[in-house]
Amino acid sequence: MQTKLTKLLGIQYPIIQGGMAWIADASLASAVSNGGGLGIISAMNADAEWVRGEIRKCRSMTDKPFGVNIMLMSPYADEVAQMVAEEKVAVVTTGAGNPSRFVKAWKEAGVKILPVVASTALARMVERAGVDAVIAEGGESGGHVGDLTTMALVPQVADAVHIPVVAAGGIADGRGMVAAFALGACGVQMGTRFLVADECTVSDVYKQKVLAAKDISTTVTGRRLGHPVRAIKTAYMNAYAKLEADSNYPDEKLEAFGAGSLRKAAKDGNVEEGCFLAGQIAGMVNKRQPAAEIIQDVMRKAEEMMEGVKWEL
Repeated sequence: MQTKLTKLLGIQYPIIQGGMAWIADASLASAVSNGGGLGIISAMNADAEWVRGEIRKCRSMTDKPFGVNIMLMSPYADEVAQMVAEEKVAVVTTGAGNPSRFVKAWKEAGVKILPVVASTALARMVERAGVDAVIAEGGESGGHVGDLTTMALVPQVADAVHIPVVAAGGIADGRGMVAAFALGACGVQMGTRFLVADECTVSDVYKQKVLAAKDISTTVTGRRLGHPVRAIKTAYMNAYAKLEADSNYPDEKLEAFGAGSLRKAAKDGNVEEGCFLAGQIAGMVNKRQPAAEIIQDVMRKAEEMMEGVKWEL
């Protein structure tokens, strides 16, 4: 399937793997790229040398394009941004901010730039800065979320910009892909579905949480501190929500209560202190598979649904 996204990135299928912190490493990214999508390494809060190591490891595992996700709130964002230009990474996706100050250097290095946006205002801003496409991510997604749903956000972003739009948030199968196309996107980004990929190095406890999830198994916390996130409901998340609702509980203590919780979930499988980020479609994820097989499942269903219909992608 050829779309504006596959042509832009030089990939076989219009699927990008989400840049999930403590999860999206060289193992998963290379498997997704080898399967025909675009694998992404998460820079999370790591320094440039750690990310460089993952990039070089990924290059030893695939000869296909892959990317790096840079969380712009990271204290190492500037040095990682410089390093990906030095390494001439094929693609950079960004989150939690406006990447405009890095665009010139990335473009000069031949890097394709796809910021994650949660509003039309940011989409227009980064288009003016010269990015190649935008990823419009709705609040159904796991991890950091905005207020708008994917259904409402994607068509408005598609109308607001003239560059390709990728839909993200609440997409896990071919039906979601076709819906994204109908909304004006030319590709999708998926995160939660890849959590149970064989090549995903997340803890087994994490995978079991996703496989056991139902449609109402996720919740959003963190609004009080200005960075809401969606995760699977657990006793730990309930405790966090209770503290967040207590106006007498200091912000700094709430911040400390959440510190390190994603790593504890992803790497340690710590149910008592871990935050298991996942999107609302976790209830649709019910089988462990190789990443390439996940991609084939999505594409098979999408192509079956689109057969006989004229699309301009």
